[in-house]
Amino acid sequence: MSRLEPGTPAPDFTLTNDAGEEVTLSGLRGQKVIVYFYPAAMTPGCTKQACDFSDSLDSLQGKGYTVLGISPDKPEKLAKFREKDGLTITLLSDPSKEVLTAWGAFGEKQMYGKTVQGVIRSTFVVGEDGDIEVAQYNVKATGHVAKLKRDLGLE
Repeated sequence: MSRLEPGTPAPDFTLTNDAGEEVTLSGLRGQKVIVYFYPAAMTPGCTKQACDFSDSLDSLQGKGYTVLGISPDKPEKLAKFREKDGLTITLLSDPSKEVLTAWGAFGEKQMYGKTVQGVIRSTFVVGEDGDIEVAQYNVKATGHVAKLKRDLGLE
C-alpha cells in the first residue's frame, strides 16, 4: 500500500455527499482542504472526531480551510449521522473504497492485536495548489482536531 507524502499532488476524486450531491476535490482548488478518512459513521470514535471537526469548523473556515470527511458509508447513513449528531462538515461516501485506497487510507491495520483489512484513520491537508501539505496516518479519534490545529499553527 502506498502512502501519500507532502509535496505530492492529491489524488482527485468525485464523491457523493450525504445530500446526494457530487463533490469534486479539484473543484475546491484555490482553497485549503482538510480531507479526513474514518471507518464508520455513528461509531463512538468516528462520532467524536466528526463532532470535533464540526465544533472547530467556524475557526477552520475563518482560516480558509474546508473540511471533507470520507467513509465507506452510503449517503443515506451519512445523512442520519449528520442529523443525529448535528454535524456541519461535508460528509462524503466512498462505498467502493477507491478513494480510500488511492489515498493510502485503506489496507492492513492492527485491530485488537490482529491484522485486518480496513479503513486507516487518516488526515490530510491539501494546499490551494492541489498538493498534499500534511499527511497523517493512524491518527487518534480523540484529540486529533486540536493537535491538527496546533500543527497548522491555528491555536
